[in-house]
Amino acid sequence: MENDEITLKELLLKAKERYTYLLSQWKMIVLAGSIGALIGLGYSFTKKPIYTATLTYALEDGKASGGGLGSLASSFGFDIGGGGNSGAFSGSNLMELFKSRAMVEQTLLASVAQNNKTISLAEMYIQDKKWRDNWNEKPALKTITFLPNSDRAKFTRVQDSIFGVIYNDLSTSALTVDQKDKKVAIGTITLKGTNEYFAQQFTLALTNTVTDFYIETKSKRAKENMDILVRQTDSIRGELNGAITGVAVANDNTFGLNPALNVKRVPSARRQVDVQANTAILTELVKQAELAKVTLRKETPLIQVIDQPILPLPKEKFGKVKGILLGGILAGFLTVLGLIVRRIFKEIARS
Repeated sequence: MENDEITLKELLLKAKERYTYLLSQWKMIVLAGSIGALIGLGYSFTKKPIYTATLTYALEDGKASGGGLGSLASSFGFDIGGGGNSGAFSGSNLMELFKSRAMVEQTLLASVAQNNKTISLAEMYIQDKKWRDNWNEKPALKTITFLPNSDRAKFTRVQDSIFGVIYNDLSTSALTVDQKDKKVAIGTITLKGTNEYFAQQFTLALTNTVTDFYIETKSKRAKENMDILVRQTDSIRGELNGAITGVAVANDNTFGLNPALNVKRVPSARRQVDVQANTAILTELVKQAELAKVTLRKETPLIQVIDQPILPLPKEKFGKVKGILLGGILAGFLTVLGLIVRRIFKEIARS
């Protein structure tokens, strides 16, 4: 039987033969490496630098301590909010909220000043990507605009598709939200892009969007309770004013009345009872309304900005030396690999 095993000596001879062959092709390898170095150098000139906008925020734990104003208000049967935890806004859920499509798209409609004009962040992104150069040739896309603070619900199907592309571009590679340590409620929002101003403004606008959403959502119950208490207070105050006026009218009607005719004094006595009852109710409602206002003021934003991106932003630039080395090494390696493969195929064809 034919023995197909290869000995170590034969392996070393094959390696020496390949090495000798590659030395004989040194001119081609050097030429390919030089061309690759030039290509890498050219790429370093055309490659735009990547700017990084980083914002650091503190996350509220959402835990309310026992007692205090909340316990005092609950003892009177009123729920003025502020209890419990943040629920959907806590921990890793907050990071997903930052990267959610609803928050990102709402941020893209925020206004920003550019060249003495007010445009949306979405429009700035489109201009930076130069998409309109191709859109001008397509009637369906030529007239599409994204005005600041537009109603997202009224977007057309084409606008939805464009926003979907922008969101995918931002969420997959540009936007990252991270919490360095789970024990420390401090997170970072990072956006990388070729437009320095867009990276800064989008990061700030996204933080404001999520913060406003949090305030509106978390303080909703406390605000509803406060509004109810304010309406009740105004109503009882009106009743009290009416009762006081009624007492005065009843006293005027009984002025100089014969003391034996006590039945005529009943309306005045009833009005006095109404005044006392409404005064007690009003006092308690005013107290509860003030507690509700204090609780509402304590509903601070979930995100407290610590550090925000300031121009100029840190940038990563593809250097010329890096381009020359990477281009030359890559081109030389591919050339060597191609020569070896071609040599092997020729040996197989001759055998």
